Parts: sequence; C-alpha cells; structure tokens
Amino acid sequence: MNRLQSELQRLYLPQASAGQGDALDEPRLIDADGRVRAMVLALARPADWALLSAVWRGVQVDLDLPAPAIAVSGTDSYQLWFSLAQPLPGAQAWAFLDALRRRYLGDVRAHRVGLLPTVDAASPPQAVHARQVPAPQADSGHWSAFVAPDLAPVFADEPWLDLPPNPDGQAALLAGLASMPIADFERALAQLHPAALPVPDTPASAPAEAAHADVGTVNLRTPSPGPWLDPKRFLLDVMNDDTVALALRIEAAKALLPGFDVARRENGDR
Repeated sequence: MNRLQSELQRLYLPQASAGQGDALDEPRLIDADGRVRAMVLALARPADWALLSAVWRGVQVDLDLPAPAIAVSGTDSYQLWFSLAQPLPGAQAWAFLDALRRRYLGDVRAHRVGLLPTVDAASPPQAVHARQVPAPQADSGHWSAFVAPDLAPVFADEPWLDLPPNPDGQAALLAGLASMPIADFERALAQLHPAALPVPDTPASAPAEAAHADVGTVNLRTPSPGPWLDPKRFLLDVMNDDTVALALRIEAAKALLPGFDVARRENGDR
C-alpha cells in the first residue's frame, strides 16, 4: 500500500474494508451494511468555485468542522469530500449533505448539485457513491484529482487534469485533513436542520448525483422538514413518513436499532 492509498483509507474507506486489496479503483466507499465514511458534495454545469467555496468555508467557520478535501471530478464539477471518523448509514450522510446544500447553496439550481452517497431506490438498501479520486475518465482520458484551496479557482473552465496527478502530491493534500467525529456530525446536523427550507417532492440533487455516481440513477422523495433538534428525532421522522422512499425509511430504521435495543433492555423487555 502506497502513501496515497494509506491516506484514502485513513479518511474515506469504511474500516471493515481495510485490507481488501490495494487497487485504487476498487469500489470500497460503501461497506456491506450500506455505511460510509466519505460524503461528497458536487457542483457542476458550470463548475463554480466561488459558490462551492462558501460551503468549504462555512463548515469550518460556522459549524466548526474539519475542512473537506477539494477535488475536480475529471468531467464537469468541483467536489468537496468530507470524512467521517466512523461509518454511518448512507441515509444519514445524505441528510447531512442535503442540509448543507439548503444552508449554503439554496439559490443554486437543483440539477447542478450532487449529494453522494444516495440510496438506490431500485434495490434498497443499496447505496450509490461517487467515483474514486484520483481516477481517469474512460471517454476523455482526463483525470479527477484532489486540489489545493488556492489552486481551486484555476479549474473553473476545465475541472480536470490532462495527465495523471502525482500520487505523493495527492497524498500530501490529504495528509493535513482530519475526519469528522460522530459527535460533531450530530451537533452540526442539529444546527443545520432548524434552518432548512421546505423540501421539494424529489431530491434537488438527483440529476447531478446520477452524473457523478458510479452506478444507477436516483429518484427518491425526501422527508418533509421539521424542527429536528437532534439526529434521533430526524431519523424517527424519516422512518415514520410514508411519503419517503422505502429505501431511506429502511436505512433510518437500521440506524435507530441500537438505541431501540438499549431501551428495551432498560425497560426489562427480553
């Protein structure tokens, strides 16, 4: 395992996948239970760092979270790669990204924003995630790559590299990043949701998600907004909302199971 692979594993691969081969193109961002450590927010058509940088700065200044990695997709978008210290269900990760979109990109046309992972409604609880970075694009030969914040504006017209990025340089960009503790994730999610705007009938980011995902397309209905004061309340609302796609309701129920089992034991229910 080289230095870049070590950094990718440290930040983005579910721990359960560690040691399952060294190939960078191996799809390991989602574990067998549909949990993830990588959360990707993309802005495309056109790629606009002036807009996306508001998210990059906001999560650090407003939410006191670690800086996400910045990437160019190799096709048409900028991406922010967030790292979780521990894997979480894909539905929770998607909800966090959607809350960021509403806070910082609320005026951006829906088809330009991609939120990954998302749940594949055709085969729940399977999730769809972003393509690996760095990687070549089969049709054009362009490369996706992580980029430094001060160089990000340079790629606005061409969000790709013509040549493979230097692996050590990519590793150096990732080495200074930290993963988001789960407690901080929950705190930030609670901060974001009270300010959320009304949720549309279909996820605003679905077209962009399909464009930047490994497989499949998504057409899910998201839960109606509410005054979620904590992540547990949010997940309960998702699970009990019969207008939400079944795949998301299943993911929410799975995320709540550990707490439910504890409550049963405390109540003497064997």
